Amino acid sequence: MKSQHWIAATLALAAAGAVGVSAASVSPPPAAGSPVLVELFQSQGCSSCPPANANLNAIADRPDVIPLSFAVTYWDQLGWKDTFATPRFTARQWDYAHSAGRGEVATPQMVINGGKQTIVGNDRQQLEAAITAAPRHSGPQIRLTGDKLFIGAARGAPTSTIWVVRYDPRVNNVPIRAGENGGRTLPHRNIVRQLTAIGTWSGAASSFALPPNPNPVYRTAVLVQSGKGGPIVAAARS
Repeated sequence: MKSQHWIAATLALAAAGAVGVSAASVSPPPAAGSPVLVELFQSQGCSSCPPANANLNAIADRPDVIPLSFAVTYWDQLGWKDTFATPRFTARQWDYAHSAGRGEVATPQMVINGGKQTIVGNDRQQLEAAITAAPRHSGPQIRLTGDKLFIGAARGAPTSTIWVVRYDPRVNNVPIRAGENGGRTLPHRNIVRQLTAIGTWSGAASSFALPPNPNPVYRTAVLVQSGKGGPIVAAARS
């Protein structure tokens, strides 16, 4: 049985039980077009999050997917302050909620290609099905060269925000000393450490200067996203 923690607009918490369903599966071959963006919103203070973390970790290296883990802040006052969380990541999850007409956010929660429908992320088979069903975008072309980003032209494109994401691909084992996961050591991969909007794109070929990478270990993902919390138009990673 699946459960999750729902956080109302007032950030009141309704506790839910821990869950965990993990199914081994064979990764499909890369699809044409942009890889599928999988965004997990989670917290080290949420007892339902470890299975979703494990599922994201399991797909971290797949070439057809960009899996990113965003640590949110609204669990920080409940006994354990997440070591990776920032208000900007919480705001991103709320942008998705508002775009979809939802008045609450949840952990764990996965957003696939910026779509309105979300999944909990604890069920590996459900995650694989969501990735398979996600549309593979055909453009625009994204190219990273040194400190420059090039985005190709595309007809009929919506005005979109260009996001640069820096994330840590390593396994970060975090000992949790308090809160719902107190006493556990949780492995994290693809933890987002920096999220920066560097401009907009409306269909014309464009170039942008990349912000400095705060750590040479971090990898870079580029997201072309329609509106505020809207669909992903294209995505790429270094």
